[in-house]
Amino acid sequence: MLRPQGVAIGNPLGFEPALKKSANFNTNPYASAFNSTDWMLKGSVMQVANVPVLGWRYWAMISIASVFGANMGDFAAHNLHLGHIGGIPALATMFGAVLFAERRARIHTEVFYWLAIVLLRTAATNLGDLTTHDMRLAPLWVVGALAALIMLILWVVSRADNDQNRQWFGTPPTNARFWVLMLLAGTLGTVFGDFVAARVGLAASTALFVTLWAVVLTFGRHAVGCSRVGYWLTIILIRTAGTNMGDFLTDEDGFGLPLPISTAVTGMLLLAAVLLWKPKAGATLSANVAE
Repeated sequence: MLRPQGVAIGNPLGFEPALKKSANFNTNPYASAFNSTDWMLKGSVMQVANVPVLGWRYWAMISIASVFGANMGDFAAHNLHLGHIGGIPALATMFGAVLFAERRARIHTEVFYWLAIVLLRTAATNLGDLTTHDMRLAPLWVVGALAALIMLILWVVSRADNDQNRQWFGTPPTNARFWVLMLLAGTLGTVFGDFVAARVGLAASTALFVTLWAVVLTFGRHAVGCSRVGYWLTIILIRTAGTNMGDFLTDEDGFGLPLPISTAVTGMLLLAAVLLWKPKAGATLSANVAE
């Protein structure tokens, strides 16, 4: 599937002028170049031009966002004294504002996508800690319940789309179920990362999950991009590794950075990646949709 002439997408801060939007819910200006069954566009909340293409750049940036969100969750809960539940309404409001602004923006930039990802990751950190620290639920029960819920959603989606055996290539559509799954995966990763760290030690747990992350993305990157299950398993792994890495940066047995410093450093690293790490020149809109 070819990209329409003159359309360059995925430019983090290229700020391309948005074309006039239609009254259709899916107001992506390039939607006319694809049929209505394209997986990327189907029910998508964000404009396609604002969603990054799946690849090394995507996985690296979502990994940084995972560590940053883990630090942000702890910073909001402890340093801002919001607790594990007090910051959720504000995060939900900011998340809604990001989606609202993105739909009406006259520029195209991935900043909206990564802001939404970080806000959900921050909320997931606090929700995970809420279940095990405040509510004192058994971590493995929480992990099992979240895993079952994620599998149920994926099964329902697969049945509804009647494409159990269909392969897809690219970033999943940013519809409601995508954001729900991202929140659930982040919460699961938070609880599981803390659970393993408590059993084997933070350093060992961090080394384990970072190694698994490197192996999966080095040797299984293409397989990950060809199935919904592969994508979400990788997201859960990244969320788990991000939880441990975020804690390792601030723990006295790790780098021992003050939490505000660690949060600022990981946040600036993500910002630098979004601003300076531009997509490959050959990245096209078709990389984000199923053929």
